[in-house]
Amino acid sequence: MGTIETFVDATSTPHFDSVEDVEARLAGVGYLASPAVATTVFLADRLGKPLLVEGPAGVGKTELAKAVAQVAGARLVRLQCYEGVDEARALYEWNHAKQLLRITAGRDESWDETRTDIFSEEFLLARPLLTAIRGGDPKVLLIDEVDKADVEVEGLLLEVLSDFQVTVPELGTVRAERRPFAVLTSNAARELSEALRRRCLFLHIGFPEEELEHRIVRLKAPGLDAALVESVVRVVGALRAMDLRKAPSVAETVDWARTLLALGADTLDETVVRQTLGVVLKHQEDVAKAAAKLDLDAV
Repeated sequence: MGTIETFVDATSTPHFDSVEDVEARLAGVGYLASPAVATTVFLADRLGKPLLVEGPAGVGKTELAKAVAQVAGARLVRLQCYEGVDEARALYEWNHAKQLLRITAGRDESWDETRTDIFSEEFLLARPLLTAIRGGDPKVLLIDEVDKADVEVEGLLLEVLSDFQVTVPELGTVRAERRPFAVLTSNAARELSEALRRRCLFLHIGFPEEELEHRIVRLKAPGLDAALVESVVRVVGALRAMDLRKAPSVAETVDWARTLLALGADTLDETVVRQTLGVVLKHQEDVAKAAAKLDLDAV
């Protein structure tokens, strides 16, 4: 049968020199990392360990992986998890249509000859996990929203994240020549297995401190008046303190700031808040509750 070139040990070439280097270079591509985020990214990079990032939606988990890929000059390989994702979508599958054509064309050959040919690289469709460990170019493997996948999928990840290798029964074991920087994100919709957690460094990204959120808004919505930035961040903080169905994320804070810029608003008065509250809150029950708590008229 055909074979894939294998490597005994995967190397892990560090991308960052220090925690300060992480912070500065991520900031250079528009990702403002807290000291805790920068430190954990540095350790994951230096130790060659996968990074499991948990936290509510919209706090920058996926963007962190994208920013690391950008500053490292690495290719981003993304596995988007969802209910029902399986081995064929995550690891690899065979190109059955092409195999059938080959079998038909080689009608006069023996089965052994045909089988050797159809189970070769030419007929292999690499999916994200296999793609991430093949080749010597730098890659960032993003396994996004892993908590949305079925529990069985975690078993597929264990071999990849432990030894950075994938077994293809027809071809053998594919081992990484160069380890990807692996990032798993989770919104904590379900509890992940301890076996998966053991293989990763853990990072929780919550809503940022007020000062950091000020900096993020100023970076993402340049031109917004400083007093208005302060008002936006303060009101979003008040909304997050309410018992809402979905608290506003950092992404929604930025959207609100950009909305105010687009409207040419110079203050965050009652009328402006009432007209734009749907930018930061995405459920009517939350809008109604916030309007009442903020002493606004019915929205």
